[in-house]
Amino acid sequence: DFLIPPSLDDWLDKDHLARFVAELVDDVLDLSAFLASYKEPRGYPPYDPRLMLKVLLYGYVTGVRSSRALERACRDVVAFRWLAANQAPDFRSIARFRRRHLVALRLLFRQSLELCQAAGMVRLGLVALDGTKVRANASRRKAMSYRHLSEKEQVLAEEVEELLKDAEIQDTREDKAFGKDRRGDEVPKHLQRKEQRLAAMKKAKADLEARARQAAGATAEKKAAQKGLSEADTATLVDDATAAAVPKPTDQASFTDPTSRIMKTADGSFHYCYNAQAVVSGAHQVVVPTALSNRSADCPELNAIPAQVAENTSATPRTLPADASDSNEHNVTATTNAGVDPLIATGRLRHGEEPPPAPRGRIPAHLSAKGRMARKLRTKAGRAAYKQRKAIVEPVFGQIDTCHGGKRLLLRGHVAAEAEWHLIVAAHNLRKLFGAGGMAALRAT
Repeated sequence: DFLIPPSLDDWLDKDHLARFVAELVDDVLDLSAFLASYKEPRGYPPYDPRLMLKVLLYGYVTGVRSSRALERACRDVVAFRWLAANQAPDFRSIARFRRRHLVALRLLFRQSLELCQAAGMVRLGLVALDGTKVRANASRRKAMSYRHLSEKEQVLAEEVEELLKDAEIQDTREDKAFGKDRRGDEVPKHLQRKEQRLAAMKKAKADLEARARQAAGATAEKKAAQKGLSEADTATLVDDATAAAVPKPTDQASFTDPTSRIMKTADGSFHYCYNAQAVVSGAHQVVVPTALSNRSADCPELNAIPAQVAENTSATPRTLPADASDSNEHNVTATTNAGVDPLIATGRLRHGEEPPPAPRGRIPAHLSAKGRMARKLRTKAGRAAYKQRKAIVEPVFGQIDTCHGGKRLLLRGHVAAEAEWHLIVAAHNLRKLFGAGGMAALRAT
């Protein structure tokens, strides 16, 4: 069928997304963090890190994130095969590359934001904040409550002790039957599994107890601050609370991802999740800063948002709408002190409920910061600005879920999960840059 060997370059459109990713990696992105680790002269030469980054980045931009799926795509899909230069890295190589360069991949988010900013896509007049629960790579079936852990640990410890006695008797019999060539201290496979499970249960139980002590200490410290106690009295109160802390019987620990937490998701179900926060620019829905934590509440995350925006963009947003999950006195005061005009909902309206009429006259002097916020949101200007929050930030999470498969993480552990989330958001920003003109938009600026 072919008089000369076919060229994959002829099978890819000139304005294809894969060409944009390849040009970014070859000519635009700073790859020093990736290349710095390849200094060992011994061993078989690895795949070129630029090739691996092109495949991985294009996979995240198009929603193909599994290492096995990426390996298949490098064989079956023209765009991936073109990026991989007709090679097919196996899934172990892809997975190892991703694990090896977690920090460098996390930093790609900052580079993607700088590129969008250079293309004139980031405007900080009005930005919007929202959070979403991102599923962790952890099964609810591979978890235990503290009560069940305590009961099962005792039963399993007795089983291990009994099996050890049986193994010793069996070794004695085999020594008599076959001689003493065997060491005699080998642990049977079924016993190894039980010992490993017992060790995992002990660690999970210890993690729950440490978590309970940490929570009790933080609560005691907060109470001491409210009472105005001295440092010595505060330390005593915290030590007493920490020593007496015991996990609730229903507290759960996961064996697959111990750093994830059970959280309620949008559909009303409960899963092991992380809580992702994102601040989105209103112009092109570019994510400015983002964060991933294992705290289910959104409130603690808002305090650091203005500083993150300033660090990433060297500018401060003018107006920041956020929903009721971020509402408390401290957040309103801290955001205002950072030079940002916050619009934080102080409550939720029921379905069909009409908002109260706009206030008139002077602001009462006795109103708290939260009360002033509620009053500001009832004004015409406040309602008009807050209405834009939904249209700015909520579609971004839908796009990340649909285009990048980003509402379920693949990597386990908070550090790895946070790095993967930043990579997913970087892929979202790069796709927005491609939609706004790609390299042409960058060259025009």
